[in-house]
Amino acid sequence: MERDSQAMSPQERHRQRQQHRRSRRRLVASAFLMQRRGKRYLPPLVRGLAGLVLVLLGIVGFLPILGFWMIPLGLALLATDIPPASRWLRRRLFAYRRRHRHQD
Repeated sequence: MERDSQAMSPQERHRQRQQHRRSRRRLVASAFLMQRRGKRYLPPLVRGLAGLVLVLLGIVGFLPILGFWMIPLGLALLATDIPPASRWLRRRLFAYRRRHRHQD
């Protein structure tokens, strides 16, 4: 059972914020790698199907094995074949990485 933020000590709140930052960074890095490797190693039809499956399974992320983390990865795969979406996603990922490079 998780304690509410008012009952947490400052050290626990700091540790929880760091864990949240790390998990968010891992998700951004995974989306970046998925886009880059997917475009290089997968044919367009397989990329589209894999992206669609990841998004659809991510919607039922409340189930134990599946998770909401699948949605951004699926969108990254789908964006590789749509040039405006690909450029937008790449710019957002680079901006996020630049902004958060020196944290932690």
